[in-house]
Amino acid sequence: MAIQYFSVSKDDNYYEAFPDVVLTDGGKLIAVFEECTHHSDRSYARIMKTESTDRGRTWTAKEKFTDSNDGWPPYWNCARISKLNDGRLVILADWILGRDEISAEVYYWIGDAEGTVWDGPYLMPSDGIVPDQLIQTKSGRWLISTHLKGEHNFIEQSAWYSDNEGKTWSDRKIVASKEGLNLCEGSIVELDDGTLVCFLRENSGLGYDCYKAISKDGGETWEGPYNVPMPGCHRPVSGVLNSGHIMIMHRFMHGGKGWVGFWTQNIFAGFLNQESCRAKKREEQGLRIMPVDFDRSPVSDTGYSGWVQFDDGEIYVIYYIVDDSPNGQIRGASFTPEDVLIGGFAKE
Repeated sequence: MAIQYFSVSKDDNYYEAFPDVVLTDGGKLIAVFEECTHHSDRSYARIMKTESTDRGRTWTAKEKFTDSNDGWPPYWNCARISKLNDGRLVILADWILGRDEISAEVYYWIGDAEGTVWDGPYLMPSDGIVPDQLIQTKSGRWLISTHLKGEHNFIEQSAWYSDNEGKTWSDRKIVASKEGLNLCEGSIVELDDGTLVCFLRENSGLGYDCYKAISKDGGETWEGPYNVPMPGCHRPVSGVLNSGHIMIMHRFMHGGKGWVGFWTQNIFAGFLNQESCRAKKREEQGLRIMPVDFDRSPVSDTGYSGWVQFDDGEIYVIYYIVDDSPNGQIRGASFTPEDVLIGGFAKE
């Protein structure tokens, strides 16, 4: 079937952006996103939540998850939602402390398996911005990752881990840092053999490749960064498909001057196998890239996605886009592995 599109939230009075979504053990979708004045104006900003019980075809009226700020800074920025190994849910978000986005506090809330009751917020050790989802590895370790400028004045990605469900945390672990590259907005995925791979945005605005860092010891140490043959990758969001392949949602930022306003127009999905994830040379990695949506607005602005896959294979993606709205809106897209590759992906 072709890609199908659904409205998650569209409110012409606000700019809605930076969403994420989780699939509960009971089969419900829960989405979080930011409601604000504008992408470049957070004088009003708060985290919102909405739910769907019909696989994202319809959604409940949005409701506030946090209060809004009164002027800025500080302000809420990018919320993420994920599921722990026991089915409980986690929402986290960065609380930006200055307009220059030099530092932030990251808070998280713990919810029950269906997101009906939430405890928190609890403060994390990170002082970076734009957090990855809180992920829990097969061993039970919690991982949180953010980015901040390093001593070389380029952006670097850092991570912290906890082996006792947030009671104590490790010291900072540098995931990826290289002079001349702005490495940020990391997304960590665990491969079948326990290898962790963090896919990274390069934020020079020049259309550079996605980068990745690799850890074979649960996030204690990281190798890289290594190029991934996925140019112009902004805000990668990675995860494991039912087939064992890795999907990376991202917006395409081609770089160059372009036309005024036309700076983020496309959202893509990238697909690669786990062998390619572990490969360190660009030419050793196979990748298939599929366009998911295009922003037709003269002030286009899109990306920052989340996604899930149902047991029957259907993939549901959530992202923000301007397109036919005067402000940012939250949209969902549904497709199957057969839409990417005839016959779908084979099991590895």
